Amino acid sequence: MIATRALVDALVRQDDTVDAGELYAVAATLGMTDQQVRLCVKRLVAEGRYTHEGRGRRALLRATAATSDDSGFVRFAHRQDRGLEPWDGRWRFVAFAIPETSRAARDSFRDALGHLGGAAVQGGLYVSPHDWDDLVDATVHRLGVAAGVTRLTSTDLCVAGERDPGRLAARLWPLEEIAGRYTELADLAGGLLDGLGGRSPVELLGAAVELTAAYTRAMEPDPLLPPELLPRPWVGARGRELAGRCLAAISERGDPAIRLFRRYTA
Repeated sequence: MIATRALVDALVRQDDTVDAGELYAVAATLGMTDQQVRLCVKRLVAEGRYTHEGRGRRALLRATAATSDDSGFVRFAHRQDRGLEPWDGRWRFVAFAIPETSRAARDSFRDALGHLGGAAVQGGLYVSPHDWDDLVDATVHRLGVAAGVTRLTSTDLCVAGERDPGRLAARLWPLEEIAGRYTELADLAGGLLDGLGGRSPVELLGAAVELTAAYTRAMEPDPLLPPELLPRPWVGARGRELAGRCLAAISERGDPAIRLFRRYTA
């Protein structure tokens, strides 16, 4: 199932616009109704993520600064796959003790650490192999929880008697689940690559949206651990490579102005 808002985000062009006619046409190939698209556009405009110019299929949507963009994580994953982001052997810890009176901020901070790829070692203690201090500090400042947060860096981590970095990674992060999602991505990309011929431009865009939705599902729970901590070969690298190759092939046959092609094939 592809979320309608994911479809809108996928069709943003390099100039930050979405052509409504193209949006409705691609939505139809994915089994979405016009009413479903109209309601989604209305919500996105109300949230301030897009502005709306014109009417109906001749309208133009324009992405605003409030529209989320995690392309930095995608670029980082590509760099890892090329061996350009080696691990420095250090573990970064964040501990927090935020009082019940600030429960909303505490929950938001915990969620943010998970989104940044952190794993819970135990209650109130999270770890990452990445240099995430700037991102953590920005979150601390945004939520106003500095008084309850402590950071530490160490090369020595032992959990339940385990010190081996690779086995620790398998213990702390759901690598089997993540690998399963990338396997699905690789299978989808491989199947699409074999069947692109004869598709119309709208059908090609529909295939691209389907593929990028699967890409997002695979990336969302992925902490992007350094290759040194992952099984070899890592299916995540294979899934991203096949997806990028498929999207490049679609771009050559379809509309290269769509921003997602540059985002996922960099």
